[in-house]
Amino acid sequence: MFMAYKTEINPTFEQIQRINQTIGVCRFIYNFYLAHNKQVYEKEKCFLSGMEFSKWLNNEFIPNNAEYSWIKDVSSKAVKQSIMNGEKAYRRFFKEQSKFPKFKKKNNQNVKIYFPKNNKTDWVIERHRIKIPTIGWVRLKEFGYIPINSKVTSGTVSQRAGRYYVSVLVEEDIQIQNNNTNTNQGIGIDLGIADFAIVSNLEEPYKNINKTIKVKKLEKKLKREQTKLSRKYESLKLRSKNKGKGDVTRQNIQKQVVRVQKLHQRLANIRGDYNNKVISEVVKTKPQYITIEDLNVSGMMKNRHLARAIAQQNFSSFRTKLQYKCYVNGIELRIVGRFYPSSKTCSKCGTIDKDLKLSDRTYICTGCGYVIDRDKNASINLANAKTYKIA
Repeated sequence: MFMAYKTEINPTFEQIQRINQTIGVCRFIYNFYLAHNKQVYEKEKCFLSGMEFSKWLNNEFIPNNAEYSWIKDVSSKAVKQSIMNGEKAYRRFFKEQSKFPKFKKKNNQNVKIYFPKNNKTDWVIERHRIKIPTIGWVRLKEFGYIPINSKVTSGTVSQRAGRYYVSVLVEEDIQIQNNNTNTNQGIGIDLGIADFAIVSNLEEPYKNINKTIKVKKLEKKLKREQTKLSRKYESLKLRSKNKGKGDVTRQNIQKQVVRVQKLHQRLANIRGDYNNKVISEVVKTKPQYITIEDLNVSGMMKNRHLARAIAQQNFSSFRTKLQYKCYVNGIELRIVGRFYPSSKTCSKCGTIDKDLKLSDRTYICTGCGYVIDRDKNASINLANAKTYKIA
């Protein structure tokens, strides 16, 4: 089974320069491919594949433009992967699976350096360090997290908020627990906004971490720092109009960008850690199966009143992590269709209330008069669902 491990690294100053240079070149190549392909399509009504663009770039463009020779100073595999990522984005757009590809911005830091394993000396893992192609040995900040005896297939290096991370894809043997040892009954989990997760066999739901004082303080601080960053950009525009130097302003802008990125990362870490703890506690009860609903997150995000709250819950990440944990622990993960009336069905008599509104937080059955919390009723119906698919 293939497993991905991501951990923080502690590169030297020379290695940081090398990583930043490679990230910059990969970002430029990705944007260059999108822009060049757009021009070709407008003129010739054809699509330039990644392989064709790579040949044109190496055989025609760079030899005839000496000022772009710095593209050759970084790993060719990383540059090639950036081109293939651009091709993948275009193909998804043509298949109407996503919107038109966007250009990558420097401050977003969403560019990763991809390195495949071509030789035995590539991606050598030790307890306290890792050998990355073209970069060399880099010290790990978390010792022993990545298995030493695993077979590495590929890896990436990324940067975010002034920190550097390495992610490797390894092939290892994972012992799957026998499902027969799970003697407890199955459970249903209803995900929501008021409460994060309502489990059918638990009295108290898992609270929404975004409503805690700690997260609210960080979000308030993030808002202030973003306001400061916006004002610095406005100050830079005024300096440029008045033909001022503005060097100090640019340096302060970069410092402020890092502050904003660190707050974003801290909030993401808090939410991700909370999801991991919820999944761990649920899986430790060892149910026979877990049933969740196939949520239409993209459709829910179209509601501008709830979009921000839904995005903060990380429903997609929760499902992915839960699927892996269920697989390792021998638990069957059942997915119920998004049109299954889990909230409108009475968990006691089965009566369906078609007039139930989203504002009705308490379910009152019109057939038997059963009164229960709306989300709790949904979780029980998910646990008892007969129509589902196995994840």
